[in-house]
Amino acid sequence: MRVLLAGASGAIGTPLTRQLIAAGHQVVGISRSPANAERLRHAGAEAVVADVLDRENLLAAVRDVRADAVVHELTALGSPKLRDAMRGTNELRTTGTANLLAAARAVGAHRFVTQSIMLGYGYRDHGPRVLTEDDPFGEPVGGMLGSAVAAMRSAEEQTFSADGIAGVALRYGFFYGQDSMTRMIVNLVRKRRLPVPSSAGHTTFIYLEDAAAATVAALEKGRAGQAYNIVDDEPVRWGEYLDTLAAAFGARRPWRVPSWVLRPIPYLHAMMTTSMRVSNAKAKRELGWAPAVPSYREGIPLVARATR
Repeated sequence: MRVLLAGASGAIGTPLTRQLIAAGHQVVGISRSPANAERLRHAGAEAVVADVLDRENLLAAVRDVRADAVVHELTALGSPKLRDAMRGTNELRTTGTANLLAAARAVGAHRFVTQSIMLGYGYRDHGPRVLTEDDPFGEPVGGMLGSAVAAMRSAEEQTFSADGIAGVALRYGFFYGQDSMTRMIVNLVRKRRLPVPSSAGHTTFIYLEDAAAATVAALEKGRAGQAYNIVDDEPVRWGEYLDTLAAAFGARRPWRVPSWVLRPIPYLHAMMTTSMRVSNAKAKRELGWAPAVPSYREGIPLVARATR
């Protein structure tokens, strides 16, 4: 397939571009940066320079492009300010998805895969029950997190309801690997500036290379109108994950603090006090995919070796 990939130079886009090309697909990457577009060309992809949030600019940039599928992997999570990162990501999930669906029609694409995230199941303690794709997703909530959940829901609803386009949503776990976000977390752990709240719950991660492999599988085999949880095999408490990360980098164990200490950083507080165990059984069954890195136990040593 010829694949128009938005976010091709990002955390997941970088390994995804490489894996798509290795699987025999052609990649046309979208980047706002001419420098990143040039790096994509060096990696064997084609590239167009466009701002996905500017519909006219995007449609003009892809005027001469033809593609069989569009993959939406854009976030603004690289922003240094968390509030700006969340606001920008919400806009990419709402307006950005709408504009990319318009681009999909313009380039003749018949498939569309969008990035989603498991947090759409709700920022709360879900208890010991394992969540599947049949559980409610994107239910309206109030407060600051309401706009984030609404944006996740919007991205999926737009993707599933697009006329003439087979839409698939991937509900990723938390990414980690050779990316800037992981490097930032490692740096905070080394400096003991990422405390663990006493009420920190279970969460689920996915190694970036495995997330990319699952995305290739979803592009090729995902059923229209379906969501897939793309997570590894073992939920873990935040404290255990960060302790293991600290040990791998020769750092001291993160501080334990009362949960109210993180309340001045609302999104971080909500993320670390949410507790959910998420199943990847549907992705394994329907996509023929399984994580090569089954848990943080195997993944964190890979991160540490790559950093050295």
